[in-house]
Amino acid sequence: MDRVFPRKVLLGVTGGIAAFKSPLLVRALVKAGAQVQVVMTRAAHDFVTPLTLSTLSGRPVLTELVERGAADGGATWNDHVHLARWADVVLIAPATANTLAKMAQGLCDDLLLACYLSATCPVFVAPAMDLEMFRDAGTQANLEILRGRAVKTIGPENGELASGLSGDGRMTEPDAIVDALIAALMKPSKLAGMRILITAGPTQEAIDPVRYIGNRSTGKMGFALAEEAAARGALVELVAGPVALTTDRPGVTTSNVVSAAEMATACKTRFGACDVAIASAAVADWRPTKVATAKLKKGAELVPLQLEPTEDILAWMGANKRPHQRLVGFALETSDERKNAEGKLVRKNLDLVVLNSLNDAGAGFGHDTNKVTLIDRDKNVEELPLKTKADTAIAILDHLERLL
Repeated sequence: MDRVFPRKVLLGVTGGIAAFKSPLLVRALVKAGAQVQVVMTRAAHDFVTPLTLSTLSGRPVLTELVERGAADGGATWNDHVHLARWADVVLIAPATANTLAKMAQGLCDDLLLACYLSATCPVFVAPAMDLEMFRDAGTQANLEILRGRAVKTIGPENGELASGLSGDGRMTEPDAIVDALIAALMKPSKLAGMRILITAGPTQEAIDPVRYIGNRSTGKMGFALAEEAAARGALVELVAGPVALTTDRPGVTTSNVVSAAEMATACKTRFGACDVAIASAAVADWRPTKVATAKLKKGAELVPLQLEPTEDILAWMGANKRPHQRLVGFALETSDERKNAEGKLVRKNLDLVVLNSLNDAGAGFGHDTNKVTLIDRDKNVEELPLKTKADTAIAILDHLERLL
């Protein structure tokens, strides 16, 4: 399976000959699913062009805290705090002896160092320099200082150097750097590289241009599942009804829908390509047979609201599931909870059903917590205590991984 790293990477490129490997590193990160923002030092421009790195990353390369020379004579501020908070990881590769010394001493004379000092995410450096520079007591002391501040080092390796000598100081190869990041930051998971379809939130079935039939679902459980699945390296297709939530988690592609019919179309389009589908959306069971084209007036004659059933999306997926696919459904019940959930498991050809009851305090719609029972097709039952929805998502995906 190809390496998977759906993370936002702020890549610092400094002025050493090993910068010639930076395009290969950007390419390897992007191929693994990362979003890459390159920040170069001024000296790095002598070794690799910003155009090359910008083309490969798909983002403008940044160097200065203030970019001058705009057509109107103005300037652009590159907000180092925003850049640092955007990143899931800061990687400086190559990291020269000069930059390592500045980092150790807390100096801040360029955009890259400002980003480093503002970072709250993990920071990795891939040192690259000649043999004697790497062995120098000052360089070793600086590396020890940085390690003491939780900066992780990748390499350097022993090999041929630009000086013609051979020894320690060679920058680790790009593919190995990506592997090191994955090993350090990604949870080992069977879901890595899998395509997962997740539905979230309610649907709204129009009565007229103003009113609709809906429910109280907020989408919090579905979004928590999407973000946790992406954290495990899955490529997530999130189909969300009308919710107030967003996610910028790398690895999650969100499609917004309104009605049950729109959600059904989106799911049918994506289901064939997925390995796992998790239907956590609270899809409306009925919709008006006719939708008024104008707002129904309060004083007008009351017309009975005629309803018809919406399509059962989960049943369609269960009927069309192929042997390699896994299907997870949710059952929100108010009576005969266990019996109804087990019936749904069999009736809709599910591999796992997540049961929660509105009778449990802190569970169901609108809460940041949930209390669920997991029942799989082998009738294994896992009753979970009240947890945050983020922790509930972890437990659901842990159980799913056991089924894989």
